[in-house]
Amino acid sequence: MSTVPSDFVKPPKPILDWSRQDIEQRLLFPGGRHTRVNNLLTGLLGGILTASFFGLLQVSAVRNSTVADFFINRGPTQFVVVFLFFWSLVILTIKWLKLRFQRKSLDVRVIPNEPGFTLSTATVARVLDHIHDCVDDPRHFILFNRIVIALANFRNLGHVGDVDVILRSQASQDESAMETSYALVQGFVWAIPVLGFIGTVLGLSQAIGEFTGVLGASGDISDITSALKGVTGGLATAFDTTLLALVAALCIQMQMTVVKKEEEEFLDAAMEFGIRNVVGRLRIADKH
Repeated sequence: MSTVPSDFVKPPKPILDWSRQDIEQRLLFPGGRHTRVNNLLTGLLGGILTASFFGLLQVSAVRNSTVADFFINRGPTQFVVVFLFFWSLVILTIKWLKLRFQRKSLDVRVIPNEPGFTLSTATVARVLDHIHDCVDDPRHFILFNRIVIALANFRNLGHVGDVDVILRSQASQDESAMETSYALVQGFVWAIPVLGFIGTVLGLSQAIGEFTGVLGASGDISDITSALKGVTGGLATAFDTTLLALVAALCIQMQMTVVKKEEEEFLDAAMEFGIRNVVGRLRIADKH
């Protein structure tokens, strides 16, 4: 016999408040759905970090250093690569913070721990009400959005088997949404090496042009030495732009792999939570 979830106590305020606790909302920008990010916010932060980085390179202590020369005097592609690197870094950092916030939903008890409690059409309304009491809006949370959609369907139709189908369907949609949420960063990982190769072509073109000047220089050794400096400068641009691009792309790819792995693990945990705490209880209720 089903019991009513009598141990549900309405919290004085939502345990999870997306409108106030989501990192993008706290920065006064519209928050992306679930772990998606606001591209305008991340682009602005990436631009600020890029400007700050190159501003530091203009400080007198490092202005004439090899590091400053590496980033500033190697053509325009260096600036673009650094900007895309910081933009990607901000995207992945904010995604990680949003993912950490989503993980907190796994700690919220949505089903009573009473041994005799089963989910049925008589108790599902109380469970849905409790979820709405615990969070400001279930739609903003991957886990609660799945559960609310599945239980609302069960309450309206009373088909236990449909709940498992709906949960798995929502899980598939969440996985697809996760994949597309990395599209911009994946595009940057592709574009950054291309920018490096463009810088290489520009550097080689400069070197070849300067080498032509060397061939036409007079026999004076000082003139030839002066002309060769332009050749080595072009070669430095060619190799350094490629080096920066490859290192930046590698760092972004490694960070993206880590964040994506954690997000996949969370989606798996959310699926297990739904099967164990929702579908399992419904099957028990179906036997009664």
